[in-house]
Amino acid sequence: MKKPVYTELQVSDAFEGLPAEHEFSRWVEASLRRDFQSLEQSIRIVDAPESQALNRQYRGKDYPTNVLSFPAEYNEFLPYDYLGDLVICAPVVEREANEQGKQLLDHWAHMVVHGMLHLQGYDHESDEQAAEMEALEIEILAALGHTNPYLKDERQ
Repeated sequence: MKKPVYTELQVSDAFEGLPAEHEFSRWVEASLRRDFQSLEQSIRIVDAPESQALNRQYRGKDYPTNVLSFPAEYNEFLPYDYLGDLVICAPVVEREANEQGKQLLDHWAHMVVHGMLHLQGYDHESDEQAAEMEALEIEILAALGHTNPYLKDERQ
């Protein structure tokens, strides 16, 4: 029996062209690498100034970025599992998709999968870690019907 996963989607502004809420939930569920009794997951969609402020505050980098992952501390008092928060910058995702010649929906899926893997402890600090994480991303995205995010510009 499938365990319940609840994805809370917070949108900070009136962005056009956002994927449907059920897509975010589908990407979250496909990204899970272990079983949960019950999981709540939050994703906040933000503009460039909010992304830049968070990136500056938490990573010391003064520019907006595509996705930020904020892992949660274990809390024995919550009646559900909680991996943490994802913050995704809509304008950066759209710009990157255009610059890289990717379908916008494919790039959104990649950002959610990438962020969810970070929340589960995956990283890309070393070449070995990057290879493992990228292989997982490619596998998850392919299973969802999305293209390999590491292929060169699809327009070429």
